[in-house]
Amino acid sequence: MKRRSFLQKSAQASSLTMAVSVLPFSIIHSKRKLEKTILGHGDFKYRVEKAWGDLDPQKHPINNCHEMVMDKKGRLLMLTDHQKNNVIIYDTSGKLLANWTLNLPGAHGLTINDEGGEEYLYITDPSQGRVIKSTLDGKVIMELKHPSKIGAYEKSDHFRPTETAIGPNGDIYIADGYGAQFILQYDADGNFIRKFGGDSFLSPEKFKQAHGVALDTRDSANPTLICSARIKNSFKRFSLEGEYIEDIYMPGLYVSRPVINDENIYSGVCFGMIEGNYNMQLNQGFVTILDKNNKVVSNPGGTAPIYKDGTLQIMHQEQPIFKHCHDVCVDNDKNLYVCQWNANKVYPYKLHRV
Repeated sequence: MKRRSFLQKSAQASSLTMAVSVLPFSIIHSKRKLEKTILGHGDFKYRVEKAWGDLDPQKHPINNCHEMVMDKKGRLLMLTDHQKNNVIIYDTSGKLLANWTLNLPGAHGLTINDEGGEEYLYITDPSQGRVIKSTLDGKVIMELKHPSKIGAYEKSDHFRPTETAIGPNGDIYIADGYGAQFILQYDADGNFIRKFGGDSFLSPEKFKQAHGVALDTRDSANPTLICSARIKNSFKRFSLEGEYIEDIYMPGLYVSRPVINDENIYSGVCFGMIEGNYNMQLNQGFVTILDKNNKVVSNPGGTAPIYKDGTLQIMHQEQPIFKHCHDVCVDNDKNLYVCQWNANKVYPYKLHRV
């Protein structure tokens, strides 16, 4: 009996080993393994799962994970600049659901918008000066023309769009963050309305690297635009008509686009500073979170936010978890998904809220 029992258990173990050996790469590597270190401050603390989004790089290669959004079904759509798969779609467990490409070599900005019950993506590629509207499965619906074609730019002006935002009435706002530093406004059909901003270190209503733009609906009666001025270490607020309202200074932080979720703003810090050196530093990224009053309340991976006499002090990377955080996506359970640029081709990390 003992020999028979041993043989049965051996056969079961052998079958299990064979089953595991043929499991897809994405399933094998989706086992939850959270880091022990707690990141963040106050009510916004997290544990990192670095292997959450890992895929087989031979089948699903990436260069940079630029941005991520969540659709109504709870799927996570991530934009990469690898021409083999510009969009990779996950579920919240890290399972690969689908992927597709528009063969964009510099896919950078990704916005999702619900239009009459149907969701669409707005994708920017600064390397080609393109702004594309597509379905969630990659069918191109519309592409906006270069601003020089409609008289908004001179032919000599660079147009390298980095981000889009969609207004309550369907207006499209484009951040020309690597180009002429304007925010360009179009109607839903792609007709040019106006531009505002521009390139200047000194003027508060102008930008140095207008990297991101987002619709801020936290005051539902008065929606506005929040734009990142990365080289100025700040977010800038404008009316929907392009009137400058205020500057939200983020000392030490070279922020990516603002992500609005409930009463908070989340942003990836792509570059930072180090003690005693106020220049932009590589590999100093982390995440920053602001409350409804635009006060920094947590910096996962960074130093705690400190206010002295109401003035926010310079913030730095504290834990070398990230290199360059390019975007943050927030799911329905308030977990975060962090996309990184220039980070040795890592897939997104998941930050589990604790």
